[in-house]
Amino acid sequence: YANKIRERPQHFCDRLLISDDWPGYSLDLFTYPQHYYGDLEYVLIPHGVIVDRTECLAKDIMQDIGDNNIVVLCVLKGGYKFCADLVEYIETLSRNSERSISMKVDFVRLKSYHNDQSTQDMQIIGGEDLSKLTGKDIIGTGRTMKALLNNIEKYKPKMIKVASLLVKRTSQPDGYRPDYYGFEIPNVFVVGYALEYNEHFRDLNHICVINDNGKGKYKV
Repeated sequence: YANKIRERPQHFCDRLLISDDWPGYSLDLFTYPQHYYGDLEYVLIPHGVIVDRTECLAKDIMQDIGDNNIVVLCVLKGGYKFCADLVEYIETLSRNSERSISMKVDFVRLKSYHNDQSTQDMQIIGGEDLSKLTGKDIIGTGRTMKALLNNIEKYKPKMIKVASLLVKRTSQPDGYRPDYYGFEIPNVFVVGYALEYNEHFRDLNHICVINDNGKGKYKV
């Protein structure tokens, strides 16, 4: 039985789909910065649920990565909070397991939005040691991530895995899906948990849907 094909271990995280008709949570149920009062429609994903899913994704990554060391490439700025929490959970799991994984963290910045619209122009800034695991907070059409992956592949890493907290259902999907993601969400513009609208809302712990008043107030 030495040549028997091993089945892939079952992942801890089943992917969660948030339907288009999901009304979200009332803002009255949560605390959030007063300077955003009147700027948000509703809470899409509470902070506690985000934390739970991130820990679950870390377990899946630890299960799949084997004995390989990891270079984590964090996509700034929107991905820094998700990446930091994900790395912390991976480190905790590594310390408490029989195998210890060496991990380095590098950063790259992508910019492809003007206000709430994705543009055709994209800048890739940084990334001195590009390798195995990229951490991104949200994937929309997938165009931005594909461009980044093409850049990473020039370094010929042994393995590339993409982890994203959110995947957005868009009207023009290109079929791209990351290896790990926490939630599939409707095509709405979300802020919070380091996701921003013209550099605002990064200090919001929950992931929320911005309303027209908020877009108008912070438009550039």
